[in-house]
Parts: sequence; C-alpha cells; structure tokens
Amino acid sequence: MATVHNLRFWLMLLTALCSALSAGIFFAFSTFVMQALAQQPPAQGIATMQSINITVFTPWFMAAFFGPAVLGIILTLVLLPQWPHLVTVYWLAGTLIYLIGTIGVTVLGNIPLNDALAIVTPDSTEGLRLWAKYLNNWTLWNHARTAAAAISAVLLAIALCEPAQ
Repeated sequence: MATVHNLRFWLMLLTALCSALSAGIFFAFSTFVMQALAQQPPAQGIATMQSINITVFTPWFMAAFFGPAVLGIILTLVLLPQWPHLVTVYWLAGTLIYLIGTIGVTVLGNIPLNDALAIVTPDSTEGLRLWAKYLNNWTLWNHARTAAAAISAVLLAIALCEPAQ
C-alpha cells in the first residue's frame, strides 16, 4: 500500500509541477514576449509568432501542457473514493480549473487566433489588420490561461499537503 501512495504522491507532484511550468510559460508570454513582438515591425512580429506557433509542438512543451490534464483526470478518478476529503476537493478543483481555464481557453481562444494568423502573409494589408487585433486578443486569452494554470498549480500543491487516507 505504501508503494501505491508513494507513486500517487510523485504523480501528484509531477502534475502540480507541470501546471506551474505551463503557468510560467504563459506568464513569460503575457509579461514580455508579446510586448517584444508588438515592438517589432508588424511583418516581423507576425512572422516570428507564426514560427513560434509551429515550433511550440515539442515533446517537452506538450508534456508540460497536457500532463496536468491527463494526470489530473487519472488521479481524480483515483482520489474520488476519498470524497469529500480535502485532498480530493483540492485536487478536483485544481484539475477542473486547469482543464477549463488552460486547455479550454487555449482551444477556444488562442488556437483560433493562431490559425487565423497562420494563413496570412506577414507583410500583407490583411496581416497588418489581423496583427493589431491578434496582439490584444491573444494576450487577453493568455492572461486567463496564465491565471488558471497558476491557480491550478497552487490547488494541486495544497492537495499534496493533505494527509492521504
């Protein structure tokens, strides 16, 4: 039984860490990356963001981004029999916030904007019009997922502090 609890602890810790990593990545974009892109000539900013949106698909990023969702769901199912113990409450809240506020916002907010940006020519009139809106809208959605991932990381970490039953 101790081995199962030990494995569960390390998976919970990994989930909280990946949520915090996602929050950090999004925080960087919200606080300085998007501002730096906005200071570039629009065509250069568009081309750079288009490149970022392609190169982001690395195993390390995907693990940090999807890890809290996948492990969060699996561990929620493992912890549900302990409901309403605080470890389960905190874990479920952290997982739901990550799923809705990070994954959901990405799918419904950031990805459609990225898809629209992907098909414009950086130095076109259409590209310039889109870029002005993109900077504000993408960053606003990114603020939301930054907050969600950070809050999720805190709740998941608090769940780690609750004694197991």
